Amino acid sequence: MSGVAIISGSASDSHIVEKVKAVLDENNTKYDIQVLSAHRNPVELEKYIAGSDAEVFICIAGLSAALPGVVASRTDKPVIGVPVSGTLGGLDALLSIAQMPKGVPVACVGIDNGANAAHLALRILKLKK
Repeated sequence: MSGVAIISGSASDSHIVEKVKAVLDENNTKYDIQVLSAHRNPVELEKYIAGSDAEVFICIAGLSAALPGVVASRTDKPVIGVPVSGTLGGLDALLSIAQMPKGVPVACVGIDNGANAAHLALRILKLKK
């Protein structure tokens, strides 16, 4: 596949996945979509990351928003986190994604801003050309 792996922590985040898809479709960029929670599906998530040939991961998560950090801890490829609004308007998710420990970098876009995550992924992909 190559391209972008879009992982959402919950099917309820599909409205943000759609924002990501729209930008990637406009730019004829390949992607794969998975719904895998870092908490509820850790084994499946680990298998997916290990078997993915994606060049960039976009992880959409709310509440504790562990998903982007877990993915970043399992790959050396770029990971972009999209915090989801909800509790505290999404500020809890944003801070969780932005406050990764040293050696586990995650780029973080604005709350619910799947479109910017896709634009950032496109810029990262262009570096390989």
